[in-house]
Amino acid sequence: MNHAPVLVVLVPLLAALASLLLPPRLSPWLFGGGLAGVGSLLIPLYQRLLAAGPFRYRIGGWGWPLGIDFYIDGTGFLMLAMTWALLAGIGWYSLAYFRGRPAGAHFWPLLLLVWAALDNLFVTADVFNMYVTLELLGLLSVALIALAGTPEAYAAALRYLLAALGGSMCYLLGVAMIYSVSGTLDWVFLRTVLTEGPGAVMALALVTAGLMLKSAIFPLHFWLPRAHANAPAPVSALLSSLMVKASFYISLRMWLWIFPGVLQVHVAGPLLGLLGAGAILYGSLMALQQTRLKLLIAYSTVAQLGYLFVFFALSMHPEDVTPALQAVVFFALSHAFAKAALFMGAGVVQRTLGHDALDRLAGSAQRLPQTVFAFGVAGVSLIGLPPSGGFVGKYLLIDVAIRERQWFWAVVLAVGGLLAGAYVFKILARAMTEPPAASPAPSLGPSLAASAASSALTGEGAPPPAPAVVASSSLVVEAAASPLGHADSAPPERGLVWSTWTLAMTAFLLGLLALHPLQVIAIGAPGAGPRLPGAEAAQ
Repeated sequence: MNHAPVLVVLVPLLAALASLLLPPRLSPWLFGGGLAGVGSLLIPLYQRLLAAGPFRYRIGGWGWPLGIDFYIDGTGFLMLAMTWALLAGIGWYSLAYFRGRPAGAHFWPLLLLVWAALDNLFVTADVFNMYVTLELLGLLSVALIALAGTPEAYAAALRYLLAALGGSMCYLLGVAMIYSVSGTLDWVFLRTVLTEGPGAVMALALVTAGLMLKSAIFPLHFWLPRAHANAPAPVSALLSSLMVKASFYISLRMWLWIFPGVLQVHVAGPLLGLLGAGAILYGSLMALQQTRLKLLIAYSTVAQLGYLFVFFALSMHPEDVTPALQAVVFFALSHAFAKAALFMGAGVVQRTLGHDALDRLAGSAQRLPQTVFAFGVAGVSLIGLPPSGGFVGKYLLIDVAIRERQWFWAVVLAVGGLLAGAYVFKILARAMTEPPAASPAPSLGPSLAASAASSALTGEGAPPPAPAVVASSSLVVEAAASPLGHADSAPPERGLVWSTWTLAMTAFLLGLLALHPLQVIAIGAPGAGPRLPGAEAAQ
């Protein structure tokens, strides 16, 4: 199918437009149709990539330098496939999560627009088109975070909006400088015409600063924890698994395909690596201090994103670029599935228990065994234990560091795994603790407990209840006030649990399937250089 590159963008875009025009009850069906359509398009893309290597698609017959081309290589294809698989799991989860909630009517069109924007980002060959897509993703993310409907979510959405605008301005200024010194915005051919003078280096610095702000790389991470922790669970999974990867994907293109020499002759590689190391240590230590489950997972995202930037310190020699690229892309894949599973599991906990307080998770392993199991499996991948995908990604990164005798980075990566184990075990230890025995005060009778809860809710009634009763009633108040989750005596819906479990197992089993994705990543690696405008072009 010659038009598959553009159809992977058009299918979710048309589904999003249809979901805005048709009754909301049809939106999940449109999303499912989009999954089927894009899934069928990925197969011919994959076959053509294996047969002919990277190729360009000319939109409207206008090729470079007049038109905006699409470009498909191994890295871009795997990002497309990852997006499809993750959205399938998140969509399955969202069917149950938003059932009966007014926010669901707004969620599905936004999700489809995010999908179209991400696919466009992963196939476009124009750096200004990337800017337009980043702007769209930023605005959509703000709307998705605000779906929670709480003051905390609105504040987090505003903080995210300000960060996104700042990052976009830096990126746009850098793109303008790139065009002023090169005369083109096609990233595949920029490396053939761009000279690495002061103007180009300044442009790269501005673009990188903007992308770091959008990716929430330490110390520009201030917006991420609250945004991810206060958004609805499916939105948190989407933000942490896919949105932050979009900006990093552009960083890869900039540093490896457009400015390949800067990493080899400047201090940029070690500097970016140090920022990544700081993110690993800071994010992990902050995660250990959190008292809320979703905040802990959000800070772990800050830590895990640090691994992506350590990659730049390991790519200073040309012979290391391809193995380091394979390692970091595979790590990004496994992290995306694991982190989505963790946030989705946190949503199950929050909906079932009415809260996500870590000190009140005792006994949740008995009540939610499958969800806690998913936490453990996804945590194994975050830690980097075999045979998970996280293990393969971290092992390959450490292998590059050891082969180049860059011991400092090997130690940082290993310490990051140990710290990840600490905060993952913190969750599991709380969940597997036996629930505390009932204290004497509430055992005076259900009528007294009900009276105490009523007093706490209405402010009326007689003497103040015992502390244990106050704690119980405050949990009811919290659950009733928060649209993110409410205490539910019934077991969680199967869709919530099994979608979480599926993504967790995917992150775990990726390690068993590592060889072939690594080969796909190598297709179109930077060392091969760009192709001529007419090579393998689809009309």
